[in-house]
Amino acid sequence: MAIMVKPYDTKNVREAISIWNEIVREGIAFPQEEELDEISGDEFFKAQSFTGLAFDGDEILALYILHPNNVGRCAHISNASYAVRSDVRGRHIGEIIVKDCIARAKELGFRILQFNAVVATNIHARHLYKRLGFKELGTIPGGFRMPDGSFEDIVPQFIALT
Repeated sequence: MAIMVKPYDTKNVREAISIWNEIVREGIAFPQEEELDEISGDEFFKAQSFTGLAFDGDEILALYILHPNNVGRCAHISNASYAVRSDVRGRHIGEIIVKDCIARAKELGFRILQFNAVVATNIHARHLYKRLGFKELGTIPGGFRMPDGSFEDIVPQFIALT
């Protein structure tokens, strides 16, 4: 498997929104509840500091978005979201895109990469982040509303990029 991460291009909008919307529909990782269509998706992906698409040949397996976590005096802190197609999970594609994102964030001059809302039950992501050097910032009890209406804790994470 020779996964290559390439910048988002409008010609890939259908595949990108399909992957993104799968995570939104699952309702256990992203805070978004509304799915993207081709127009809103293209605008969304282009509005990021960087949107990376993970390719295996011509096939898109995953994507990530990278952008400032805040504005002004906190704009040096970046934030990212990752989406891997469900049919290719478990193949370490998440690790490839997180590492690419860390490198890209450094290139763009960010000093920190922070995740605001890692759901506590997202054990695979939490193990990956720990292995890559992220630190957990604590727990926000009931910070994420699950699809069934229950609330799950979130565990913000960060890694210094300098």
